[in-house]
Amino acid sequence: MTAPDAPRQRPRALWADARFLIGAVLVLASIAGVWLVVAAARQTVPVYAATRTIVPGEAVAAADLRVVDVALGTLEDTYAAVDGLAEDTVALRTIHAGELVPAQAIGAAAASRSTTVVVRSATDIPSGVDTGTGVEVWAAPLDPEGIRQAPRILVADATVAGVTRDQSMVGGGTASVELVIPRAQVADVLAAISGDAALSVVPAGGAPG
Repeated sequence: MTAPDAPRQRPRALWADARFLIGAVLVLASIAGVWLVVAAARQTVPVYAATRTIVPGEAVAAADLRVVDVALGTLEDTYAAVDGLAEDTVALRTIHAGELVPAQAIGAAAASRSTTVVVRSATDIPSGVDTGTGVEVWAAPLDPEGIRQAPRILVADATVAGVTRDQSMVGGGTASVELVIPRAQVADVLAAISGDAALSVVPAGGAPG
């Protein structure tokens, strides 16, 4: 009888070598990926941070900003570039002091849909209400017989641009408030003022007392 041929081990050895090489490549790729992530996290880029609170519609100049180096990774394009500040740049939303300036928070003045008006509040304004605070404007109009009506919300989304408090008035302090409001609501506010409506500025979500 003829002895059977010895089993061939070569193909199995080649397959084992191939699996080893594939595993080594995967490990190296994983290490390279981690290294790239760590390297990207350590890389900083210069971006703007606000030196003061800037309200919507207000001009934004270099003096209102400072350049800081931060690690943003893939979020780099989310923030305003330090060389992208045009002369007619304004804030499109409130930018708080110390906040990194998002690219969508600033733009050309023509893109702003807000403006400022000054109203005298018929009620005391809390001491915590200051520049950048979100507030509501309530109005209590007069009816044709001169009777004061119940207050209602006139502007639901306004931002304080400035507060001038007068503590010299007898019976409590009053305040004139410069407000940033949507342009579409300017006519309503001016009509309320000219119609002797009692206007009250209260923190957002509140109601006049």
